[in-house]
Amino acid sequence: MFKRIIISILVFEAKCAIKRWPSRIIGITGSVGKSSTKEAISMVLQKKFKVRSSKKSYNSELGLALAILGLETAWHDLSRWIKNIYLGFMEIFSKNPPEILLLEMGIDRPQDMDTLISIVRPNIAVITAIGEIPVHIEYFSGSEEIAREKSKILKYLSAQGYAILNADDDVVWDMKDKTNARILSYGFGKDAHMIASNYKISLEGISFKVDFDGASVPVRLFGVFGKHHVYPALSALLVGTIFDMNLIDSAGALQQYKSPPGRMQLLEGIKGSLVLDDSYNASPLATHAALDTLLELEAKRKIVVFGDMLEIGKYTIEAHKTVGERVAKIADFFITVGQRSKFAAEEAITQGMDKKNVLNFSTSNEAIETVKELIKEGNLILVKGSQGMRMELIVEEIMAHPEQAFKLLCRQDEYWKNKK
Repeated sequence: MFKRIIISILVFEAKCAIKRWPSRIIGITGSVGKSSTKEAISMVLQKKFKVRSSKKSYNSELGLALAILGLETAWHDLSRWIKNIYLGFMEIFSKNPPEILLLEMGIDRPQDMDTLISIVRPNIAVITAIGEIPVHIEYFSGSEEIAREKSKILKYLSAQGYAILNADDDVVWDMKDKTNARILSYGFGKDAHMIASNYKISLEGISFKVDFDGASVPVRLFGVFGKHHVYPALSALLVGTIFDMNLIDSAGALQQYKSPPGRMQLLEGIKGSLVLDDSYNASPLATHAALDTLLELEAKRKIVVFGDMLEIGKYTIEAHKTVGERVAKIADFFITVGQRSKFAAEEAITQGMDKKNVLNFSTSNEAIETVKELIKEGNLILVKGSQGMRMELIVEEIMAHPEQAFKLLCRQDEYWKNKK
């Protein structure tokens, strides 16, 4: 009851603010890449505009209200929630509101998008990627139903609005007929409006070329790893064109872009190793992308530390087995955490991986000492798993500078620290 009252008040304040402010609104949805896309777009637009985006992955009903009002969650602290309500009320009457609101809009269950759209209707909608087995599919009959729910964001766009779609994701691209808004697309395919090519990766980051409307521009992202990070950059460049920003200037702004904590961050590890920290969350699509990145990077020895992928319902066994099959072709050692990931471990062995090099643990804490003992100089360790598996606890133990965990890792606030 208490939580519902707080949500209702903050949502009401957010709606009032939206009515008073002249802000342009960008809504971002998809099964993966929302936060990275938000960060990339923000990096481009803030060169010219006052942009407000959530500091964290606030994409639920409450999170959306907090993001609009520029507030942070108070978790279980009643006094801080009361302060948030006061600050939210004051924000409604701000004399210097954001020129652009950049909002993540996530769904867990049917009708979630309807709830979010009732709070705010974007002028521009960006849809990242969904894939055949999306995350949070547990309460949906399949990928088609979850795609229909996410596509509702397009329904309310005006004819003067923009739908920015990932042309390489068939599920997303099929949404182009669900809106009267102007369509802009991005991807590696030659039929997209914003086209990427010449992708390269090194231990410094990634680079690629972008072609748009007759212009060709090189893009370099430092400290960013994986082909999947090209997509947030492409969508950011497209959004920049809508706001009449020069493509070269936008590409330059992206050099300051960093992926959010827990999303393919390359960290110094213990014993002269390197850690690919992708511990924020996991879906089949995102896990495959992480493994592809591990394959692309050179290392003396590669280790995958993988926690269960949650909330994928009937696809659980199949999806975990597919991960195991891929790991067997890439990694020297495979450490799994959780009951579901046992299917991945078993499949890796079936595919020829040495049984001695495949180990399973019930929790991330139980796996820590084994992982630490296993690491040697020159190793590259990928750490990946769903939020509930708390894989960042392993990263903190194997990173060379754990004193920097508070700024480099995900889930470092007081609530998560106390939840150990």
